[in-house]
Amino acid sequence: MAEDLMTDDEQLESLKHWFSENGNWLAGGVLLGAALLFGWRYYDNYKNQQALTAAEKFNALNTALEKNDRAAARNIAEDLKKDYSSSPYADQADLMIARLAVDSGELQNTIDPLTRVMNNSRDSELRNIARLRLARVLIDQGKFDEAVDTLSAAQSGAFGARFHEVRGDAYYAKKDTTAALREYQAALADADNRGFERGLVELKINDLGATPNEPAKPAVAKVAH
Repeated sequence: MAEDLMTDDEQLESLKHWFSENGNWLAGGVLLGAALLFGWRYYDNYKNQQALTAAEKFNALNTALEKNDRAAARNIAEDLKKDYSSSPYADQADLMIARLAVDSGELQNTIDPLTRVMNNSRDSELRNIARLRLARVLIDQGKFDEAVDTLSAAQSGAFGARFHEVRGDAYYAKKDTTAALREYQAALADADNRGFERGLVELKINDLGATPNEPAKPAVAKVAH
């Protein structure tokens, strides 16, 4: 090869020439790599610090609730939503705001935060929790069909039994006992016993004049004499 026939001085001159033509690109590449590495580490540290701060605020929120300081809890929850909207604590803050609204009898103020979590949370479990709570609020507001539609609009998965139960509550509230019984029995069939109150659903079925494995008894019309 040509390089093998070059003297040491000629190879040195060739190397100098290559650096003179490519040195800037080489240096630039090294600097760019260093900048990217530094930027990534800075971003990573920043995200870690953000997560820690958000966690601290969430702990402060729980402390405020334990002290029954609702005003402080609401303020902290609003701060979490505003400053850490991309963290999972923002979803928890919305759920907490909805809970505080329910406790204060302000049902209308629960709709927006529950809807946000139901539609936007990255956590499927939180989405289902928000959906269930929203359906219960709608039932309390007398919006029974909206409650049923809310629970029918998504896959329930592990929440299937709870979805059936609350749909049953909606039908019961609108006096559709046949549909209510169907939902309650489906709830028992889907129950996996993880936090599901079978006894309560069985009481609801008994209240409809049936047993968990039997259809509801048809209502007997009263005849005026």
